[in-house]
Amino acid sequence: QVQLVESGGGSVHPGGSLRLSCAASGISLRDNVMGWYRQTPGKQRELVATVRPGDYTNYADSVKSRFIISRDNDKNTVYLQMNSLKPEDTARYYCYTVDPDTYWGQGTQVTVSS
Repeated sequence: QVQLVESGGGSVHPGGSLRLSCAASGISLRDNVMGWYRQTPGKQRELVATVRPGDYTNYADSVKSRFIISRDNDKNTVYLQMNSLKPEDTARYYCYTVDPDTYWGQGTQVTVSS
């Protein structure tokens, strides 16, 4: 059974940082596309970042230069380092992988407020 478990969310002030983790079991992430989406109630889901085999990364314009996606194949984990957080980054963040079916984690809440 494939499971993706996110952690690392929380509440921070604007300008703060958080690192999200997504640990996988039942599947090897080594050769998969991995990524993070985020969603807030009433808004469309937004693709935040992806990392492909070979560590090719892509980011939404809204997070470029602030967020960094990375993967640790030995730990079967993908990370999202979020810096210079803004209130508009507040959302529930979900990791996913494609193998070739798409698997999702349960999400972790990030709240940025003063």
